[in-house]
Amino acid sequence: MSPDRRQQHQDTPPPLHTPILPQVVDFGREICGDLWLSERREWLVTNGIGGFASGTVAGSLTRRYHGLLLAALKPPLGRTLLVSKLEETVEYQEKIVQLSTNHWHSGTVSPAGFVFLERFRLEGTTPVWTFAIGNALVEKRIWMEKGENTTYVKYSFTRGSLPIRLNLRAFINHRDYHGITLDTLPEFSTTPIPHGLQILPAEGSPFILSASGGSVEAVHMWYHDYDLPLERERGLPDREHHLHIGTWILDLKPGEEIIWMASTRLKPSRPSASCFELRRRHEMALLHSEPTATQSHPSWPDWIQQLTLAADQFIASRFLTPHNTGHTVIAGYHWFGDWGRDTMISLPGLTLTTGRFDVARSILSTFAQYANQGMLPNRFPDAGEEPEYNTVDATLWYIEAVRQYVDATDDRAFLKTIFPVLIEMLAWYRKGTRFGIGMDPADHLLHAGEPGVQLTWMDAKIGDWVVTPRMGKPVEINALWYQAWLTLGQLARTMKEPHEEFLHIAKAVHTSFQRFWDERLHRCYDVLDGPHGHDPAPRPNQLFAVSLPNSPLTYKQQHAVVDYCARHLYTSYGLRSLGQEDPQYVGQYEGDIRQRDGAYHQGTVWGWLLGPFVLAHFRVYRNPEAARSYLASMAHHLNDYGLGTLGEIFDSQPPFAPRGCIAQAWTVAEILRAWHLIHPSTNKLRTEKPTPQK
Repeated sequence: MSPDRRQQHQDTPPPLHTPILPQVVDFGREICGDLWLSERREWLVTNGIGGFASGTVAGSLTRRYHGLLLAALKPPLGRTLLVSKLEETVEYQEKIVQLSTNHWHSGTVSPAGFVFLERFRLEGTTPVWTFAIGNALVEKRIWMEKGENTTYVKYSFTRGSLPIRLNLRAFINHRDYHGITLDTLPEFSTTPIPHGLQILPAEGSPFILSASGGSVEAVHMWYHDYDLPLERERGLPDREHHLHIGTWILDLKPGEEIIWMASTRLKPSRPSASCFELRRRHEMALLHSEPTATQSHPSWPDWIQQLTLAADQFIASRFLTPHNTGHTVIAGYHWFGDWGRDTMISLPGLTLTTGRFDVARSILSTFAQYANQGMLPNRFPDAGEEPEYNTVDATLWYIEAVRQYVDATDDRAFLKTIFPVLIEMLAWYRKGTRFGIGMDPADHLLHAGEPGVQLTWMDAKIGDWVVTPRMGKPVEINALWYQAWLTLGQLARTMKEPHEEFLHIAKAVHTSFQRFWDERLHRCYDVLDGPHGHDPAPRPNQLFAVSLPNSPLTYKQQHAVVDYCARHLYTSYGLRSLGQEDPQYVGQYEGDIRQRDGAYHQGTVWGWLLGPFVLAHFRVYRNPEAARSYLASMAHHLNDYGLGTLGEIFDSQPPFAPRGCIAQAWTVAEILRAWHLIHPSTNKLRTEKPTPQK
């Protein structure tokens, strides 16, 4: 073993003597040896500040978002593709085998290294490839260092009768992660460093590529026309160029390993092998967190443990000032940043059910600093402009997240700090704020909307076309409105503050909410008092009037809502955003941007809605086994699309093909939350049947 590799082992913390991480995802040649099957399965690793690495099981690039280092240069945003891929060649027993796989725009697949892939698995969230070259086995692992824009790739020679020579060719780029490199090629210069290269883009900060041993040769050769089939499916430019910047040659004996790294930190913070052990320790700690403040977790099934690890991938640091760092939630990978609505919906499932109360408090405190005229930002733009406030429900979901946090922790100190913020939020909503958001004094319901603006979670907009404007009084907004006033009343009572006015408004909203009920359709209107009157569109938004802790509907009405959604909107992976009987229904999410966004909330299935549906079903039927059965398909989905995590959307026609983001925060969060709330050992829902209301 070479001195440098021996030093890596000396600096590694002793291994943990704890149970292994869950291995829910584990494929053999039946998946790995089929290019179509192995390309449609994508892996993801993240660094906790918005950066990530991602690719396919086959090793080919199929999206513009695939790469070994997409660095968050302005955490958690400013994401920039720096390292595209490594192409590996192994020399063994006088044979030369290429392990990488590339699609070219000409239609050629070359090389086709996936045929040597014996096994692919996830160890926690770490992807592991096992390549078979004759009787030799070579393992490859990829992970990122938490809090750093650093990606590690470890090659382990686990079996063989002779040494191997490993040849690594590194390909780089320098562009915004939404962009694509075609006509204008970025320029780079290189400087040798021990076992590596320092790369200096003509426009941008330097980064390094290095290995824990071997030799390196600088190269400068552009490879043109990598084919990106998934971009073509999305109606976007479907080819790209990448630069071969250097080649590493490494000799390994059986039992030895080598670590290659890419980092924006010019001097690594710690030895690379140590970082791997720290990553493993971090994930083991996540699985041993307490789900409540008073009891340790029960024995969870492997797929729930895997989702607990997946939840961590969305939590990121947000730098507020040079000396103050908060937390936020990345809404989805690959192309979303942190969004206010998504963050607040996701917070309970990502943090409270996983026992990460300090992170939950940090997220709530972080977003409180951005409250403006009673509103929270809808999103923080990637380019770093001012936050956008076009959302009516982020504030209401924030209040619900605070309620769940206080309920889980009894954190009176935080409540005392945040309570004035909550009062100010609802005061603004009561008197009126941006975009026509305000309480109607005639019925105390909340109205929202103005032409050209999308304010609810159904927020697709193409140019000036708002696909689902939902102007007026949306049903889920007013279910949240009712819950928000009750929450303020309950929290005020907890703090021994005046609470009567809050409960009085809640009672008025409760009374007026009956306006949503359509006795003819035996379900709720989706929107009241819109520009064209009441909107009876068959949508799942009415579910929130049942799934939230306090329902403004009678028990009979709640039952009818759940039954309607079960019969007409439920699918294996979530709920349709529009019923099939509606003339605006679109069954497939496909085509160019206009076609896809036109279908986004017009039938497309959303995975996150499965959580509220399961909780609503449990509320009216009181049958935990039946409720949990609706989650079973999601356990299988961990082995498809985004591996070890849950996707954003699905076609609304069988077989419900996954679409959109491969990993979506609120899908993971709501499935976790629903499972925990109805699990016998963690059930915090009321077990008594709701009292029927006349």
